[in-house]
Amino acid sequence: MINSLPPGAIFIVGGLLIPLLRGSWQRICLLLLPLLSGAHLLFQVYTNPIIFSDPDGLQILFPLFGYELMPVHIDRLSLVWGTIFHIAAFVGALYALHVKDSVQHVSALVYVGAAIGAVFAGDMITLFVYWELTAISSVFLIWTSRNERSYRAGMRYLIVQVGSGVILLSGILLHLVDTESLRQVTTSAGEQLVSLAFDKPFYHYLNEPDATGYFLGLNSWGTTLIFLAFGIKAAFPLLHNWLQDAYPEATVTGAVFLSAFTTKLAIYTLARGFPGTEILIWIGAAMAAFPIFFAVIENDLRRVLAYSLNNQLGFMVVGIGIGTNLALNGTASHAFAHILYKALLFMSMGAVLMRTGTVKGSELGGLYKSMPWTTLFCIIGAASISAFPLFSGFVTKSLILTAAAQEQHTVVWLILLFASAGVFHHSGIKIPFFAFFAHDSGKRVKEAPLNMLIAMGVTAALCIVIGVLPTLLYGILPYPEVVVEHATVKILDYSVYTTTHVITQLQLLLFSALAFTVLKLTAVYPPELASVNLDTDWVYRKPLPAAVRWLSRTGVQIRATAVRLVLTQLNEKLSWIQKQCGPYGIFSGNSSTGGMVIWAAILLGAYLIFYYL
Repeated sequence: MINSLPPGAIFIVGGLLIPLLRGSWQRICLLLLPLLSGAHLLFQVYTNPIIFSDPDGLQILFPLFGYELMPVHIDRLSLVWGTIFHIAAFVGALYALHVKDSVQHVSALVYVGAAIGAVFAGDMITLFVYWELTAISSVFLIWTSRNERSYRAGMRYLIVQVGSGVILLSGILLHLVDTESLRQVTTSAGEQLVSLAFDKPFYHYLNEPDATGYFLGLNSWGTTLIFLAFGIKAAFPLLHNWLQDAYPEATVTGAVFLSAFTTKLAIYTLARGFPGTEILIWIGAAMAAFPIFFAVIENDLRRVLAYSLNNQLGFMVVGIGIGTNLALNGTASHAFAHILYKALLFMSMGAVLMRTGTVKGSELGGLYKSMPWTTLFCIIGAASISAFPLFSGFVTKSLILTAAAQEQHTVVWLILLFASAGVFHHSGIKIPFFAFFAHDSGKRVKEAPLNMLIAMGVTAALCIVIGVLPTLLYGILPYPEVVVEHATVKILDYSVYTTTHVITQLQLLLFSALAFTVLKLTAVYPPELASVNLDTDWVYRKPLPAAVRWLSRTGVQIRATAVRLVLTQLNEKLSWIQKQCGPYGIFSGNSSTGGMVIWAAILLGAYLIFYYL
């Protein structure tokens, strides 16, 4: 029984029971649920060793309404995301331990459970259900800020996320129609069912060319819509504004949870459904590059982190697009590391916001004097996202860069190199510098609460451990063998700490630091100012609504003019008919019954048309 329980269900059920608890019992439950769910996953893994030996992994099927559902599918790919999601849930719960708002706790736990359930969903119907549940549950992490800005941002976030689910469902239905003949399965009891499997890892794509019934690709309207739905949640360029709009308006603890799950779930679905899709290489390159320009001039430091989140997602999307084992391992490992260091940075900025009431770079500075531990943890997060050697980002980002170089994507490799320098500039330097150093703002506040410091300490320690001992992470990656320098080797034997890698990365970081220093000393670097930066969403927030309103007003005038002209012409025609039909009109006794019916129908139709116009 416990073995067939879908992963994440413990979070959902436990989260819904949270309001029934009070005081310390509620806090105990917050910490206990991630541990219980993690233990449940470990039990499923170690009682089913087939997960590591069979590419199909563990599959639990469930017939419903003529469909073969697969609520549980655990393989090496899903296990990477399941592991880090549980870790993120625990440190997030620890960070939120001081919060006394039950709405936030219920929202966070149900959101985590839905994200984990989606990762282990083996069919697209189950995936859709969890996909929408993540949207509906997570929006309360924004709304519980309880102000006008958060309400509006939450509404936009909800519309985009639910809209993504509607597009996903449309794509699933179209894809089912296109591949229905390939999806008929017969159970052991002889029952005919339809399978919408989303369970095949990339291994099958390489070794089973006829597996089109299971694999997605941009080859139909259905799969294109599914791709678009995944892209919206992954914050593709021009579809990204919901991220920068919503995350900075979330609560202090809500932003930590949001940074860990929504976009990384989308990266997982892309890695499972669209590996090797070449267009993803260029989409990812654009994602990695464009946020740098916005982040440099942004004053809100949590919004800077939202832009850098988009930047890091670009590296993962490039890895999926390249599609080799090394690239996909790089994507999985970078998602793992990114969840940790991005959560750590959001935690540190959340602590600053909680104590000072602002995260505006123009209003901060000198906080290292009163918040030394938060400063230290922020610097560790900054070093990790900047890919300093001995920190987690270095050992994961290098896999993607190496894969791009091996596949001779020179231009993309140069763009990623530029993006690496850029993220060090705005997240590695700007965030800690303007928050804790720069000028002294005169703010003297308390250090962050103990539970927040412990959560940041645990996350910082994991960032360092992964950077120093990368084989601990490499050992759980989905594809244990990679091709390095034309030889097949175990991923455990792959070392990023080569002279070339270390020196190249240090040169990149030092030159980026030198550029920041020179620009700052010469007053060329954009100062931190209280301002509003315009992103591409300005188009559909301002000019587009104005154009729609103008067209609406103009359309009413045009419609009225057209109706008058038509009525004038109709009146002239009816007058002519009246004259032709004599003194008794068109409905006189001289007219046939059929003719009278036709004229009545014409007049009724004209009346209805003009009425609705």
